[in-house]
Amino acid sequence: MTTEQAVLPSGLDVLVQGTGPALLLAHGAGGGIQGNFGLVLDDLARDHTLIGPHYPGAGRTPVTSEPLDLDDLADRLVAAAVALGHERFAVLGESLGTTVAVRAATRHPDRVTALVLTAGFPVADPVLALAAELVQILAKAGEWNAVARLACLSCMTDAQLSEIPDAELDALVTATRTTMPPGTPDHFHLVSRVDVRDDLPRISVPTLVVTPTGDRLVLPDSHRALAAGIPGATLIELPGAAHILSEPDRATWLRHVREFLAGDESHSA
Repeated sequence: MTTEQAVLPSGLDVLVQGTGPALLLAHGAGGGIQGNFGLVLDDLARDHTLIGPHYPGAGRTPVTSEPLDLDDLADRLVAAAVALGHERFAVLGESLGTTVAVRAATRHPDRVTALVLTAGFPVADPVLALAAELVQILAKAGEWNAVARLACLSCMTDAQLSEIPDAELDALVTATRTTMPPGTPDHFHLVSRVDVRDDLPRISVPTLVVTPTGDRLVLPDSHRALAAGIPGATLIELPGAAHILSEPDRATWLRHVREFLAGDESHSA
């Protein structure tokens, strides 16, 4: 299976993999396409064309000198899919990517056919807002190891953390630090400013909302607020799952997403 990486005229570094109906991927803050979707890329690419743009400061997309803007980011992701020859597509968003996906659906209703929103939020809740502020403060001070420790604390569950031997904790922090893109503080600055609550009632495409109930970064009530605000949205819970899904939880996620996408593609064919 061929995986391509290209920098498009929009300036975004985009991963392209697979063949079939297009799926546009919107990753989370401080992440990337591999970081958020790596466990399922090969499976989804068996029968879908995956289009995975990286936000400024992630992948090979350069860091921007201006604050990120949600409208601009949504437009650039949609433009990436269109530039690759795809007129209509579903959007899979994770964490911050759920707000990008929602905004893409309301700004480009002729393009977006369905939404899958995982560990998302319409506006930063108190836990997420505090975490976003801490990431920006620590990164500005050059305390990237502390940012990585915060990420481990926030993106794993109590059970996962309790199973890690003390001797391996530093290695986990180091590994987490190496995966953090330079645009992480810019991403979290956007997290603290986005608000798509007014977008939700305007969404008219099939929507699947997935809530990992063990999420320590985004309150599960925020995930549920997305589902409650979108007409006809389906809510699926992953009991005890963390903000970053483990391999078993991602496998369950994949089963639900495949069932959902099969229904969307049969209606839009």
